[in-house]
Amino acid sequence: MQIYVVQTGDSLNSIASRYGTTSQELITANELAAPNDLVVGQALVIPIIGSFYYVQAGDSLYTIARRNNLSVTELARINNISASAVLQPGQRLYLPPKPKRQIESNAYIEPSGNTVSQTLETAARQRAPYLTYLMPFSYRVDREGNLTAPPLNDFAAIAQANNTTLSLAVSTLEGGQFSAELGTRIVTTTSVQDRLFTNIINTANEVGFGEVHFDIEFLPAENREDYNNFLRRAVARLRPEGLRVSTAVAPKTSATQQGQWYEAHDYAAHGEIVDFVILMTYEWGYSGGPPLAVSPLPNVRDVVEYALTEMPANKIMLGQNLYGYDWTLPYEPGGDYAKAVSPQRAIAIARENNVSIQYDTTAQAPFFTYTAAGAQHEVWFEDARSIQAKFDLIKELNLRGISYWKLGLSFPQNWLLLTDNFTVRKL
Repeated sequence: MQIYVVQTGDSLNSIASRYGTTSQELITANELAAPNDLVVGQALVIPIIGSFYYVQAGDSLYTIARRNNLSVTELARINNISASAVLQPGQRLYLPPKPKRQIESNAYIEPSGNTVSQTLETAARQRAPYLTYLMPFSYRVDREGNLTAPPLNDFAAIAQANNTTLSLAVSTLEGGQFSAELGTRIVTTTSVQDRLFTNIINTANEVGFGEVHFDIEFLPAENREDYNNFLRRAVARLRPEGLRVSTAVAPKTSATQQGQWYEAHDYAAHGEIVDFVILMTYEWGYSGGPPLAVSPLPNVRDVVEYALTEMPANKIMLGQNLYGYDWTLPYEPGGDYAKAVSPQRAIAIARENNVSIQYDTTAQAPFFTYTAAGAQHEVWFEDARSIQAKFDLIKELNLRGISYWKLGLSFPQNWLLLTDNFTVRKL
């Protein structure tokens, strides 16, 4: 698989010819809505086996082979050249596919209101083959331990047809917001917990859930150990019923990080107690904040590296956004919220406004600015390059896998690269 960034003067035909594929294959792989109107800076996935590398000044067979975990002899043989050959800038070398390791993958899916839209159902059908877990978000727990289900429609049947484990996500959302009071009651009242666990087991048996996920946010700091004990009791009740257990945790970089989102989430305890932990490594750039990358790689790395000091790598699922934001400038605190956009929509906005896409090599994220109706906008989103950077981090640090928030936002390059980098485990 190859990632190619569109340059000035490129056409789909010229790109296809360069990589020995066809325009139709590029259109299909990247779900191109306007194949004759590519955006400069747009990242395309080229659906070929392996990849091509164009020699840069200073390169040698040794340096290229070493970067790609090949021997000089093997690289030379594959490209039918001498192992002592002096390479020329611009020379094309073929690199074979890299070995793939197995990971787990999860995706949240969040119906709006009381129905599952056709877009969400289609997304579940299309992406379930790529997933270990499909996680409808969310069952709402009340103050007595009762559960209110989200609309599920055919999610259970879709999961079963694709050997994907359906996950029962339990949240402390109340009135559209995470409730500290509700969270406190849940983690401190054993009678409520007992009722909740019984309801979870009954629901899992009725619907076909194989995993239970707890998302308890904005819990007061003094409830940190209460939450840990709640998880211990949950595991003791749920595992004998054949249910795995996971949690979502805020993106911390130290055990002493302050703030209500962070303090009650004990990385070490969660890593010890539950089967896996989803790090919510996104929302540095968020709808109510200033424009910046949603999941800048240095920030994500900082969280993961701290997590690795508290729990084993095989417990960690890297959280990954499937969306970006379009901010109206100038940003003013308390002003208009940024609009969420899919990666495909972001590219369309750039095309419609005849602007090029840029790439921040530090954040490892694409962005651009444009002007519409007299207002300047700034858009940050995800593309093939940014998601590959996250896949490389997963491989480097040997993490358990990846968890997407959330299905229903079009990002075809992600799924192609996921299968090019990894084999997704099915339970």
